[in-house]
Amino acid sequence: MKKVAVIMGSDSDFPVVKSALSELKNYGVPFECVVMSAHRTPELASQFASNAKANGFGVIICAAGMAAHLAGVVAGHTTLPVIGIPIKSTFDGLDALLATVQMPSGIPVATVAVNGAKNAALLAIQMLALSDETLAQKLEQAKQDMIDGVMAKNEKLQEALKEL
Repeated sequence: MKKVAVIMGSDSDFPVVKSALSELKNYGVPFECVVMSAHRTPELASQFASNAKANGFGVIICAAGMAAHLAGVVAGHTTLPVIGIPIKSTFDGLDALLATVQMPSGIPVATVAVNGAKNAALLAIQMLALSDETLAQKLEQAKQDMIDGVMAKNEKLQEALKEL
């Protein structure tokens, strides 16, 4: 199975990113998590991205706040899918969201909601599941579990409505 790289622009992003790591772990997806900055360590970030495919990665997740250029810098140096997590720090994360989502043609970055780390992990898992039937089955079970949960809540609501 391919690994997922999770890159944080700062260690202060870890409280948000932790939910992505937990989700990857729950699905049994191997990952590596590192701190690299598009601005403070640009050569390190570009080298990591350039070598990611050869190093066994299948998807890269990048989390950054403010001038969130990390995902774009990484995407510019790899053909692997890159998922950006804009981190809320200033302006309710709008600055990071716009910096992550507004990429030039030819350098795509899939972008999740501000602080949407769990969805970033799930998107990475869905990408890996295209060639991994075990992951695909786990995702299908998770979807069914969500459906079952909603149906159970609806049944409970309907019972409560009868008591009105």
